[in-house]
Amino acid sequence: MLSVLGKSTAGSSVLKIDFDGALLAVDDLLRPEPIDTFVVPGFIDLQVNGFAGVDYNDPASSHESIAGSIQKMFTTGVTRFLATIITGSEERITGAIKNLVAAKHKFASAHMPEGEALAGLHIEGPHLSAEDGPRGAHPLEHIRPPSIAEFNRWQEVADGNIRLITLSPEWPDAPSYVSAVVRQGVVASVGHTKANSDQIKAAVDAGATMSTHLGNAAHATLHKTQNYIWDQLAEERLTASFVVDGIHIPPVFVHSAMRAKGLERSVLVTDAVMPAMCEPGPYKLGQVEVELRANGSVVLRGGERLAGSAVRMNQAVGNTVKLASISLQQAVTMATTNAARVGRIAGRQRGLVPGEKADLVRFTWDAENYSLTIVETIVAGISVYKS
Repeated sequence: MLSVLGKSTAGSSVLKIDFDGALLAVDDLLRPEPIDTFVVPGFIDLQVNGFAGVDYNDPASSHESIAGSIQKMFTTGVTRFLATIITGSEERITGAIKNLVAAKHKFASAHMPEGEALAGLHIEGPHLSAEDGPRGAHPLEHIRPPSIAEFNRWQEVADGNIRLITLSPEWPDAPSYVSAVVRQGVVASVGHTKANSDQIKAAVDAGATMSTHLGNAAHATLHKTQNYIWDQLAEERLTASFVVDGIHIPPVFVHSAMRAKGLERSVLVTDAVMPAMCEPGPYKLGQVEVELRANGSVVLRGGERLAGSAVRMNQAVGNTVKLASISLQQAVTMATTNAARVGRIAGRQRGLVPGEKADLVRFTWDAENYSLTIVETIVAGISVYKS
């Protein structure tokens, strides 16, 4: 049995947490010594396209490089994530799925915590809007209608590891597609869409429960009161994910959208791509050429259209406290139990409760600068990073 100490983000108490692979006991200390580190459940990221120079969309990415990128992710406090595959040919998507699932199995068989951290796959596309704006950086030539037969081929190759799909409800067959994947236990999310109110409602009625990076991938000009962003904000059955990097969505939208959606239905994601934690310069996301700029933005090479982000989850938590004017505890909840609930991450939905998986993060918090510095990351009871 191991133990850690840390302050609670919920108040002034100091917690002593005993664990092995799972949490065994969580107790408030009566007369604790002064301590400046917090302890919270490990962060969960439902949308990671790549990290630390490794592209999860590339079927040729080596398992060693994938493991190395996950180890870098541990330094940001992320303990579980969904590797995200974007729009491409069926051959390329299938190749990326095969490679990631083989890596996960290899890590698990070697008892590497990287296998635990790679909690599954998020397929973002190819069933998205074909229009400029909503399509974002996804390649137009591979946009296509939903096909449950194609999804079943993916899931077979994935050995059941596809946990989340993002699609646009504007396609005529979207409701039946959503219903079919939800029956298989997969989360369906609305994203990259120009769908109208009726189409969004039909997808939600069919079982969609999430909005992917709400406020991004939209037309530059929308009707002032009737549009797909308002429709998703108003739909209480949808939990929304947000990329809070200070670039994708402006502070006023972060502040307003999280209040409209409700803090209990808001989740932080990074939408990180391979340049995350790298130096500025040219990179690739799948088959798309991108550029990481000095200001931290990732754009299509030679243009201004955003193509994922380079934000780290510990930065996103700090940014959210600042931009949404909420507490540290609320921002941490968006990156932990909220994400676990909407992403159906088993053993992580109740927080610091005995019986939950021993995924923990210890950090220090600079409230003046909204800066969260990771001190230690623990995955399934194993310390995977110490500063």
